[in-house]
Amino acid sequence: MVTAEALRRTPLFECHVQAGARLVGFSGWEMPVSYQGLKEEHLAVREAAGLFDVSHMGEVEITGPEAERFLCHLLTNDIGKIDPGGSQYALMCRDDGGVLDDLFTYRLADDRFLSVVNAGNAEADFSWIERQAAGWGEGVSVSDRSNDYSMLALQGPKAIALLEQVLEGAAVPDRFSHVEATVAGAEVLLCRTGYTGEDGVELLASPESGVQLWKALTERGAQPAGLGARDTLRLEVCYPLYGNDLSVQRTPIEAGLGWACALDQDFIGATRLREQSDAGSEEKLVPFKFTGPGIPRAGCPAIAGGEVAGAVTSGTLSPCLNVGIGMAYLRSDLGEPGREIEIDVRGKMRPAVTATKPLYRKGD
Repeated sequence: MVTAEALRRTPLFECHVQAGARLVGFSGWEMPVSYQGLKEEHLAVREAAGLFDVSHMGEVEITGPEAERFLCHLLTNDIGKIDPGGSQYALMCRDDGGVLDDLFTYRLADDRFLSVVNAGNAEADFSWIERQAAGWGEGVSVSDRSNDYSMLALQGPKAIALLEQVLEGAAVPDRFSHVEATVAGAEVLLCRTGYTGEDGVELLASPESGVQLWKALTERGAQPAGLGARDTLRLEVCYPLYGNDLSVQRTPIEAGLGWACALDQDFIGATRLREQSDAGSEEKLVPFKFTGPGIPRAGCPAIAGGEVAGAVTSGTLSPCLNVGIGMAYLRSDLGEPGREIEIDVRGKMRPAVTATKPLYRKGD
């Protein structure tokens, strides 16, 4: 059993304690799961502006004259399509197509990139990337920059207006772009990205600057939000979570992420993914909604025609839709929206229907 003493803490830990956060262990870190309450924090992001500490995420810098070609080999997407100041979502796979992680990569310059990886995978990801870069000689240099950053995510329809109150010397970047800027007196890599389904930004700054950014943004009305709301927000819009919906046992094609795979390129795992894309996969990741009471949880069997047809990977009670929602790997013939299934929740069969992505849309 992991004790609290063994858990790492972000530079904003004392801010969370002062805000009354309920702290839990997550991927080796002691992190806030909620402050005032999950639903309140969730709705603050949907209706106004919420602020997340995501400093537990890992950062890997890739530089050198061969950095672009290397990343096109390492990742599923075509990083060559973005200019300096741009960003891109991609996956990192094994030769068999199994997903090692999903990540965002920011192109800082022609030959300099920063990839932000999931906290639980950070050490393994860096080791994998370093091993893959070994054959590229002096053309590629890989550095673990995880200890050099604090990272905050300001998300919601009022996030940009709030940010502009403390933004100096730069304009807010366009979606999936980034700029170097001064925010509340701190030097920041300001990225117009996020994982909630809302507009907003992610701010990467020095560990020492994290606290002043947190205080400046919360003083202007940003609601502190924890991991609980981050999970329900991403699930409402069907963004996959590594360790639940993504793993080395699943491929991007099965997960419905073929759009993030440049299958005409020769990246690691491409051969397997092309084969699967052409032939079709036996299972696919499908969103669903309950049509009655109940809350689905990861691991619950999915039933169709009286037989087990898959399993839930993520499930929750949607704060916006007020109904149980989730995603499950199901037989591919059940992937069309509107298919009636049942979810076995602790021995009780809960009726559900497969749905389209995202499960939540503005105005629902």
